[in-house]
Amino acid sequence: MAYRFLPDLSAGELAARQLAGLKWTVGHALAGSPFYREHLGAAGIASAEDITSLDDLARLPLTSVEHLRAGYPLPLLSVPEAEVVRIHASSGTTGKRKVLVYTQGDVDTWKTMMARCMELAGLTPLDRVQICVGYGLWTAGAGFQLGCEHFGAMAVPVGPGLLDIQLQLLEDMQTTAMCSTASMALLMAEEVERRGLRDKIALRRCIFGAETHSAKMRARFEELLGLEDSFDIAGMTELYGPGTGLECEAHTGVHYWADLFILEVLDPETLAPVAPGEVGEMVVTSLRKEAAPLIRYRTRDLTRLIPGDCPCGLALPRHDKILGRSDDMFIVRGVNVYPGQIAAVLEQFPMLSSEYQIRLTREHGKDFMEVQVERLPEAPQDITESRAEAVSRALQRHLLVSAAVRVLGPGELPRTFAKSKRVLDERGE
Repeated sequence: MAYRFLPDLSAGELAARQLAGLKWTVGHALAGSPFYREHLGAAGIASAEDITSLDDLARLPLTSVEHLRAGYPLPLLSVPEAEVVRIHASSGTTGKRKVLVYTQGDVDTWKTMMARCMELAGLTPLDRVQICVGYGLWTAGAGFQLGCEHFGAMAVPVGPGLLDIQLQLLEDMQTTAMCSTASMALLMAEEVERRGLRDKIALRRCIFGAETHSAKMRARFEELLGLEDSFDIAGMTELYGPGTGLECEAHTGVHYWADLFILEVLDPETLAPVAPGEVGEMVVTSLRKEAAPLIRYRTRDLTRLIPGDCPCGLALPRHDKILGRSDDMFIVRGVNVYPGQIAAVLEQFPMLSSEYQIRLTREHGKDFMEVQVERLPEAPQDITESRAEAVSRALQRHLLVSAAVRVLGPGELPRTFAKSKRVLDERGE
C-alpha cells in the first residue's frame, strides 16, 4: 500500500537512519547544551564520534523529569533562544511544569507525525475532524490541529468541555472523526445516547489517548457513537506531544515512528533491558529534535515491545498500549498495586461498566482500599450486592490484598472532559 506520510523502510534502512540520527543528536546536544555537555561528559561521551553503532546507546546516561524541572524554565535548551518559536508544557498540577521548547523544524516534524496518525487511522482529506482536547500550553489541541491541516482534512477546533457545542457541531457539521481522551469519548457517547442523537450524527472514527483505558470502556463508546473503528494514539509533551504512534486497523499494538526516535523498554528498578515482549518502562531517545533533544529519557510509562510482523503489513515496529505508569503504583499493606490491575479484574464482569474509582484510607495505622464501580444501564439493580462480593473475591485472588467493593448505578461516578482520576489517596502522610 502506498502512503503519503508513512515511511516505507526496510530493517536495514531503519537501523541506518537511527544510527545517523543518534550521532546527530549526541553531537547537537553536546554543541548546544551546557546540561548535556556535563551529563554526557560524566559518562565519557565527548563527541558524536564516540557513537559508532546502535549498541553505544547503552553507554549514554539516562535523563529524567527531575532534569527537566532542574532546568526550568527552558530545560534541555540546545539551540540559541532566537531559534525557539514556541513552548508547550505538561498538564501537571504539582511543582514546576515540564516546559519544552520547539524550533520551526520541531513543529514541522510534529505535524508530519500527526499526519501519519491520521493516515494510519484511515482518514481522508474529505473527513471533518472535531478536536475535543485542550489548547494552549497543553500539546494536544495544537498537535491535532497541526496534523489535521497538514494531512488536508477539515479541522473543527472545539477544545475540551462545552458539551452542548460539541453535540451541536457533531450534528450540524456532520463531523466524521473525533479526537479526544477516552473519558471525553465516553462522556460524549453517553450524552449522544441520552439525547437520542445517534441517527443524526455522522461520526465514523475516533482517535483517542492521553490516559489508560479498558477494552470495556472503548467498546462502550464505540457502540454508543456507532463508530466503524477507534484508534489509540501515543504521545507525550517531552517528545513533541501526541502523535508518536498509533494503532492500525489490525489493533495488534501501536506502530511508532522508529525513524524519529528510539524506544527502549527497561526494568524500572534495575534499569536493565527487559526480555522481548516483557513489560517495562518506556525510555526514548529523539533522533531529530532540535530545541530540546531527549537522550534516554525515562517516560515512566509502562509498555512492552511487540515482536513479529503486524498483519496490516506496515513494517514499522510496535509497542503495546500504555499499561500504566511506573509512578502510578500505590502500596496497600505492603502490596504493590497498579490501577490497571484492578481494571483488568473488572473486565471479567460483563454487567459492570468501565467506570471505576479507587479510594485509599487509613484507620488506626491500617490501610483500607475501596473500589467503586458502576453497573451497566441494562444490568438489573439486584445484582449490586452479589457482584460486589464477587469482585471483592476476584481482587483478593489477583492482588493478594483485600478491597471493599461498592457497585453504583449508571452515571454515579464523576465524568470528566479530560483524564479520569482513578485513585483518591486520602491516607495522608
